[in-house]
Amino acid sequence: MDENLREPLKQMIHKWVNDRHQAILEQVMLTWEEGMGRLTPDAALLQKIQELLEPPRPPEDPFPDVVSDTENDLGAALNLLESSSSQGEVLKRLLEGLQPFVERSALFVIKQGIASLYATRGFESDMPKPGAPVVPPPELEEVIQCRVPFIAMPGPAYLALLTILSGFEAADVCILPLRLRRKTVALLLVDSGLRQVIDHPNHVRALAHTAEATLSFLAGSKEDEKTSAPVEAHPSMPTQRIPEPIPEPALPLLDSKIRANAERSARVLVGDIELYFPNKVTQGRQKGNLYAALRDELDRSLASFVERYTADVENHYHIFYQTVLQQLCDGDVTKLGQAPWSPHN
Repeated sequence: MDENLREPLKQMIHKWVNDRHQAILEQVMLTWEEGMGRLTPDAALLQKIQELLEPPRPPEDPFPDVVSDTENDLGAALNLLESSSSQGEVLKRLLEGLQPFVERSALFVIKQGIASLYATRGFESDMPKPGAPVVPPPELEEVIQCRVPFIAMPGPAYLALLTILSGFEAADVCILPLRLRRKTVALLLVDSGLRQVIDHPNHVRALAHTAEATLSFLAGSKEDEKTSAPVEAHPSMPTQRIPEPIPEPALPLLDSKIRANAERSARVLVGDIELYFPNKVTQGRQKGNLYAALRDELDRSLASFVERYTADVENHYHIFYQTVLQQLCDGDVTKLGQAPWSPHN
């Protein structure tokens, strides 16, 4: 063999082996994590253990009143949100319900890409009036465009919103989007104020998701009213009672571990396409028909993803589609072309 070809060939084979090793390692770790999640004792084993052991004595709660008060506050806030009769009332009651759990909170309404201050609780008395605008920095734009679920640490996004609220930066922060039909309509900002951490971050998320669900319900109710205009009955027409439509249940949140594993699997599958078909990927991006150029490869990878995580997960959360969009299309949906499994079709 020509000495000039020996070294490049060696490097190419070495890179291929390393890439495959990394892909296999990720799949092994993914399978291991999923398998560990299924390692649960069955009823027969639990029964035998129960027969051998005395019933454990429940531990005494050192702060029974504090826990009880917290649960009561959460329940009251949830009831308040769920009984809202308008979208504006939802936002107002969300801030009221958050007061027992956070030091400071603020809501921003998103219109034409600008975050406008809607209302606040706990900030200084000289805060700006509602309507003060904030141009979202790139980090905050990721949340608004639904590319990341939320922000849970200080940074450019927090500082941009805080600029019109206060000169004091808290140690702990959470920025959560409120979405309606996969579109961000508002941002909820909470921080720890003078404390080091937000004491009840999960309560904050529960209230934000409840507000989001209530907004969706109210929006659906308004659409039903518009589309159910009365029809004048003709004397010869038979009387018919049309049942009221039953609203579809709210989409449940996907378990965080399952979602992380699914996203990792999608990255591996899409990464293999990028690794083994670089020319097709480049041509597809340039011509705006990436799906047509990689139809077989993409459909085969999607089938593998659906086989592991079910079609319902992909239809509801579009994990594989979003991974293709980000890794192969640089986030530009026009580069993908007409894919039958795209949620835009």
